[in-house]
Amino acid sequence: MRGSTVRAVNRLTARWAGVLRDGEDTVLSATGVWPLLAFLADAADGPARGELEDALGLPAGPAAEAARELLAGLGRMRGVGSAVGLWTRPRVALREDWAAGLPEATLGLLGEDDEESKRLLDAWAAKHTGGLIPGMPVLLDEETELVLASAQAVRTTWLRPFGEGFMRPEHGPWADRELVALYRTTGLLDRVGVAETDAGPLTVLKVLGDTGVDVHLLLGPEEADGGTVLKAGLDVLAGTFRAVPGDLLPPGEPGPGLIVRNVRSTSRDSFLTVRTSPFSVQADHDLTELHELFGLTTARDETHGHFPGIADHPPLCVQGARQAAMARFGAEGFESAAVTAFGMVGGAAVIRQPYVVRRIDLDIDRPFGFLTVHRTSRLVLTAGWVHDPVPYVHEDDDWDEDWDEDKD
Repeated sequence: MRGSTVRAVNRLTARWAGVLRDGEDTVLSATGVWPLLAFLADAADGPARGELEDALGLPAGPAAEAARELLAGLGRMRGVGSAVGLWTRPRVALREDWAAGLPEATLGLLGEDDEESKRLLDAWAAKHTGGLIPGMPVLLDEETELVLASAQAVRTTWLRPFGEGFMRPEHGPWADRELVALYRTTGLLDRVGVAETDAGPLTVLKVLGDTGVDVHLLLGPEEADGGTVLKAGLDVLAGTFRAVPGDLLPPGEPGPGLIVRNVRSTSRDSFLTVRTSPFSVQADHDLTELHELFGLTTARDETHGHFPGIADHPPLCVQGARQAAMARFGAEGFESAAVTAFGMVGGAAVIRQPYVVRRIDLDIDRPFGFLTVHRTSRLVLTAGWVHDPVPYVHEDDDWDEDWDEDKD
């Protein structure tokens, strides 16, 4: 997978994160959108082609080839699954050369019974996300001529699991609430770092998975919104800002949620303690609401077609574009999934403690961001914001049963 492709996809992630609405949980996957935009750009002409190229950050031809390499690279990642699907009405005169450029795509027909066709699309989405996304997010009606979709699922198990417990934050938006907590202690101080960014100091915690996919938890200044924190995290990942690792941080409070100090210990080894919140978030994104961001302004104009490279007949324009996404972070591991779909219509046209060691405590007890990162390529698979924590309910409450069902 080329570095230029990773940078282009991560750039789209940063732009998308920058326009998130504040004050709510969300999750998104530009990795699910970018290849589809590339395939559409390769088939587009006129202004629609130029707008899609601007969104992609690459010319249409090279972008389509990069999309094929990206999907092939995702297929080689442990714990990551991806798929592409294309369904058309029988009357669509699909250009075989364009369809052949969709790597290992599921090719199907949309029948006259739209409910039956929707069940077919939903089954595909569920199959390729292991049931994490149960349905295709795109609108399907009698005017829909073509559906182009991608699916992505990520699963990883932590190299070291978290313990589960309880916390009641004293300050911030979660203050005085009884919440579920995850905690762990490690001697690897470089798992945490602090970077000075345009948004202010950013604390980054890397939680390593056993498949080469990691989750970076991001805690920024309390006044910073989700989009700002996520963009800062992406800038750190890209190397724009350098994070100072935990073993080099000065004593005191060098970053959000962090306390660094020297303490007496029975062991010679320094250590890092972490307390954070589990999360389970989901989101449904209408990509046409951000048509300028995704290069879809002209492509939605139904007065004429914009994609002669897809079909000789009928002329096509974008009817709708949506993404359904979810992410779940728990004591044992992480999983996320996204299904992105474009629908197209025809255009009219006290013990002795002899040692003094470094102790770092990280408390993530207020809203925070996360990035799911392929360790080798640094490709961001999903990104999101956790606004609402998981409440702690005592064992005699009914909530525990509900939470267990959610985890299953």
